[in-house]
Amino acid sequence: MSDFAKDLDSICERFTNDARAVDQSDSVPTNHFEELATLGLYGAFAPIDEGGLGRSLQELCAVVEQLASSCLATTFVWIQHFRLLASVIDQHAPRFLLDLKDKVIRGENRGGVALGGQLPGPAKLIATPTDAGWTLDGEAPWVSGWGIIDYLFVAARGPEDTVVRLLLPATDQDGLIVSRHELSALNATATVRLDFSSVEVAGDRVIGRSAYDPTREAPEGLRVNGSLALGVARRCCELLGPTLLDGELQSRRAELDDATGETMPLARARACELAVRASHALAVQRGSSSVLDGGIAERTAREAALLLTFGSRPSIRQALLEEFGALERP
Repeated sequence: MSDFAKDLDSICERFTNDARAVDQSDSVPTNHFEELATLGLYGAFAPIDEGGLGRSLQELCAVVEQLASSCLATTFVWIQHFRLLASVIDQHAPRFLLDLKDKVIRGENRGGVALGGQLPGPAKLIATPTDAGWTLDGEAPWVSGWGIIDYLFVAARGPEDTVVRLLLPATDQDGLIVSRHELSALNATATVRLDFSSVEVAGDRVIGRSAYDPTREAPEGLRVNGSLALGVARRCCELLGPTLLDGELQSRRAELDDATGETMPLARARACELAVRASHALAVQRGSSSVLDGGIAERTAREAALLLTFGSRPSIRQALLEEFGALERP
């Protein structure tokens, strides 16, 4: 076993021991993120010659799954950083991002996301050009890691049906209202709603612009999110002992690894469905203790339910409803 694998196992053991306390907290403890940074995981897929780990997508997803099986809340906040990481290592990154690169890769500057402008449907967040740059108006209903992250990767709908990507400091500022959500699970992710009213963004804070295309979501991002559900299912399989669910977990992992843009929604749906079913199997095996608040079976069931809606898209939602028998398959 490599030193990295041993260190990751040690971190996961500590995260598992902390998971119940984290579930009952308002925020993930900062030492969790410091440990991830020490292991180099904030630069997980950055090139090795730039200070990163150079991990492939499949290797990254394996790490996300293992961490999610230990502490889903910590992992949930950590993976929000990947949009910022991808931006700073892009060969076309603007100068201001290049100045941040080293700190972003080391995890000294941590990123979150507000993607209201690129999601399907009417624009929730709108960017309007001004003489000095841009103003933002609208809402970002779900932003995780507030008070933990340093920067916010923002995707807002721009003029002529475009998406404008900008970088904002993740701090209180004029025109920004922050409202904390109280979640049924993962409340320690410090997830908030942001309301923007003429929030000013300097023109040199633009990461890029592109045509709005709600179908353009890269399957890589959807694949990483699928590892959260695999992590919950993996936790259940480990606690249950040998069952038929072990084979299903392997199949769902392979299905996600092999998925294309067209097949990813179904693969994501099946991973989430397995996490829910495995969590219910764990509750049955544990018996009446599963209804005690904060117990691992009760917590796992809440986390599996939350993942049914996290990172979802209309196509994933449709596939999930079909998996649950609520809709006929086409």
